[in-house]
Order: sequence, then C-alpha cells, then structure tokens
Amino acid sequence: MGGSPVWDGTLSPDSFNTSAAALVKRWKEIEVDDSLPEWTWKPCSKLGVPSEVEGYLALERVYRSCGTSQIEEMKFDGAGDVAWVESSSDNVHVYDFHAVYSFSYKVPVLYFRGYHTSGQLLTLDEVKEGLPSHSQKVLSESKWTFITQEEHPHLSKPWLALHPCATSGWMKLLLEETEATDKEHSVQYLPAWLSVVGQAVGLKIPLELHSNS
Repeated sequence: MGGSPVWDGTLSPDSFNTSAAALVKRWKEIEVDDSLPEWTWKPCSKLGVPSEVEGYLALERVYRSCGTSQIEEMKFDGAGDVAWVESSSDNVHVYDFHAVYSFSYKVPVLYFRGYHTSGQLLTLDEVKEGLPSHSQKVLSESKWTFITQEEHPHLSKPWLALHPCATSGWMKLLLEETEATDKEHSVQYLPAWLSVVGQAVGLKIPLELHSNS
C-alpha cells in the first residue's frame, strides 16, 4: 500500500479518522437520494481511556418501506422530523447505521439496528425479511457477510453487526491494485468498504462518493 512491501487490508485508528472526516465532507458535496440523511461524526470517550476522545460515523433515521405499500410522499416538519403521507406507519421501518473502528480487527465494523416507527426494535428475522431481495441474496451466498448480535462498543447496548473477520482480506483485494499514496488509500477506504457492506443491508452508496471533489 503506497510503496509498502505488503498491505494486509487493515486500517489504523488515525487513518479511520481521516477517512471518516473525508466521507462526511464528501457526502455533503454530492447529490444524495432525498431519503438518506447525512453521515455525521459522533465524538465519544476513548475506550479504556476516558480522558481521550475518539468517535464513530453515524447514519441515523433511514426510513425504509416494507410490504407492498410504498411511500408516496415525505416531508419534514419544523422540528426536522419526517411526516409520512398516504402510507401506513406499520409498513415503515427505521434504521440506524454506525461505522465503528475495531481495535481487535483493525477495520471498521458496521453496526445497525431497525425498529418500528413506534420505537419497538425489530428482531433479526424481521430485519432479514425487510431487506431488498438483492441484499438477501448477498447474505445467503457470500462467505464473508453474516450478521451477528454484538454489544455496541460505545453505547453498551445490543446491536446487529456485520462480522468483520474477513474484512481485511477483501479490502486488500479491493484496494491493493489502485495506484494511490498511503493518504489517498486512507481516504478511499471507507467509501470502498461501505459500497460492499451496504449491499448486504440494503444501503445504497452513491458512486460519486468514490470520486475526488
């Protein structure tokens, strides 16, 4: 990677922060589906060292229609909340996605949860049933994408997660052939990673996110 003899597909904490900052900035610059909110950086105390600050990426309150009834219109009220028109709330699920750095695997991990508009959490089976057909296919056929329930490292609550055991391997294959400096690889890492893991959870990532501003 960037002149190093061997790159193993992992990411350092500093490189994760660099890539996260670049992704947040780039997301604001490109045209994104109106149904998607913005990625934001959530600062928090460093694990094991409360006096130091780290953080994670968050994409929250992503609304997804389930069943046969489609969402025909959405609008934002003055408080920033979404009001659905001509669509039953029973047919709408809400998702939160967090990209968190794993110090064990040295790669990002996608934590996510789904819930009804009433606030009741979805079960794993409900989450899988609500995924688009192409995402269900990815989960069933791919050897690296499997969902587990883990404790969110910063929130200390059970969340679903895509297990990161194979992430470094396929990220190495994805990026090692690109001609880029170490810094450029760091910036490219999260958009490339999201373009892959997003397929497994029905999260569409704009192609423009990969291009330079």
